[in-house]
Amino acid sequence: MSTDLSIDQIIGTVQDLEGALVVAPAVGDPDFPELAWGDAFFYYAPDGEMPGNVQPYGTIVTKNYPDDTASDLDPADRWRVNIHVDRATFRELLGGGAEGGAAGRAQPDSSAVDVVLPHPVYGTAGWVSVVNPGFATSDIVLGLLRDAHAAARTRFERRH
Repeated sequence: MSTDLSIDQIIGTVQDLEGALVVAPAVGDPDFPELAWGDAFFYYAPDGEMPGNVQPYGTIVTKNYPDDTASDLDPADRWRVNIHVDRATFRELLGGGAEGGAAGRAQPDSSAVDVVLPHPVYGTAGWVSVVNPGFATSDIVLGLLRDAHAAARTRFERRH
């Protein structure tokens, strides 16, 4: 692909995965807090029901959250995809541990566009993020989402 990705393209790719559930609260949705409106949450849920006891394996956020402002998502047309990855993938992508890079390396600019970065809040838990995926990261993002979906499926099957 290697082009700019849209939110709709990412959601469509995830929806095409077997057993995927995309929860995308619309503005005014009374079942979700206002803060979640306009964002998307990706689950492995073959029954089509939002799991109550697992975290999503990926998200798209379209605005700053109170404890998550480093990516500067409030300006129009800025958004971020977040993906949970395993330790080996995290090291391969970012060189170092889940703390966000090699020892002694400066903290990355979490507002940089089209760059795979440790998630500004959940990087230590194995999450990576990309603000406005474009030419450099489109293929990586879609591949990571497919891998995260497969890992979520494996966890689901192990529990059931």
